[in-house]
This record gives sequence, structure tokens and C-alpha cells, in this order.
Amino acid sequence: MPDLLTEVRLDKWVWAARFFKTRSLASQAVDAGHVRLNGQRSKPARSVKVGDTLHIQVAHGLFEVVVQALAEQRGSATLAQSLYQETPESVQAREAVQLQQSLAPRYEAQHEDSGRPSKRDRRQIGKLRGY
Repeated sequence: MPDLLTEVRLDKWVWAARFFKTRSLASQAVDAGHVRLNGQRSKPARSVKVGDTLHIQVAHGLFEVVVQALAEQRGSATLAQSLYQETPESVQAREAVQLQQSLAPRYEAQHEDSGRPSKRDRRQIGKLRGY
């Protein structure tokens, strides 16, 4: 029977929960303050326990999660999702940001290989910037 974990390093858990692709990226993010444990900035070696709240800032959004289980090794995506429960406020906030981004105007150049915008492209850029 395997040993039951009571605490795990913060950088290992965030990596095992698949918020970061490598453990070194997870460690760097914790050092940079992109991962907060119970509302406070922490070091990568800080212990995570079941019931702790994490605020995780990654490229695709800000997550607020409650730790449900512990793992030191990275497993499947379904296993990783079972390690935490995202708060309803976090889900709503991320959906609101995604909606804003989808409704924001986008500029798409027709001739990207030419190197500079055409007269039509410049007009579109002007409209987006409010000129």
C-alpha cells in the first residue's frame, strides 16, 4: 500500500496539477509571485495541504482553486483535474474575460507577406485606434 501524502512541495503540486508544463517553469512562477498560497506569496518549497487555496496566474487565465488531493508525480489530465476544485467565482471571472476577448475588434492583415500595411489596412488600423 502506498504512503498517503499529507503535504507536498508547492512547485511539485502545481506541476502535477498541469498548470505548468515543466517543474522548472512551475518553480519560476512561484518565485515570481504568480502562484499564491492562501493569499500569500510563497517559495517553491512551501508545503501544500488538502484544503489550501491557491491563486494561479497562467497565460490562459487566473485560477482560484482549492486543493482536493495531493500528488508528487505528474499523471493523466483526468487525474490532474481531480487534484483541485476551481471556485465558482474563478470560473465566472475567466468566462467573462474570454467573452470580452471574443467581442474585442481584431485586425487581420490580408497580405501578411508584403511587409507593410496597404492603404485599406491603414484605414482599418485607424478605425481600431479611434483616429
